[in-house]
Amino acid sequence: MLIGYARTSTADQDAGLEAQVRDLEQAGAEKVFSEKVSSIAKRDGLEQALDYLRDGDTLLVTRLDRLARSIRDLMEIVETIREKGAELRILAMDLDTSNATGKLMLGILGSVAEFEREIMLERQREGIQKAKAEGKYKGRAPTARRKSAEVLELLSSGLTEVAVAERLGISRSSVQRIKRQAA
Repeated sequence: MLIGYARTSTADQDAGLEAQVRDLEQAGAEKVFSEKVSSIAKRDGLEQALDYLRDGDTLLVTRLDRLARSIRDLMEIVETIREKGAELRILAMDLDTSNATGKLMLGILGSVAEFEREIMLERQREGIQKAKAEGKYKGRAPTARRKSAEVLELLSSGLTEVAVAERLGISRSSVQRIKRQAA
């Protein structure tokens, strides 16, 4: 049985998800699991697809980056698939792990994809450093610090740290930090 898996990183990528599902169904997927979640988050759809796999099945994905976030992640997924007696097929690469060449190519391409991601992250870090040096990058605004006056006022009115945190939508540790800095 061919089982498809489709994923997009954000909810506003509906067209991309629909295209993946369409491609998987055209390739013969009898059941398709799909989700809108970042690859670094918990991927329930992927877990369901892997759980659904049986001996002789093939997990079908459109592209490698829709399946795994790193070579380690890819190898763990491939091992799970192998343990179930199933195979992996990636449409965009015409790659099938049912043969030795497919397995070799998967390892090589997974390494290249991880390398590309590392290069992209390195460039991003360099860009952030440059922007910081030019005074253009301020980072994320400290949301809890903007509420310092409210935190101190609520604490002085007798509310507990937990109650203050819940009321203002910040963490208890932020309340404690503000309290320490005010002392």
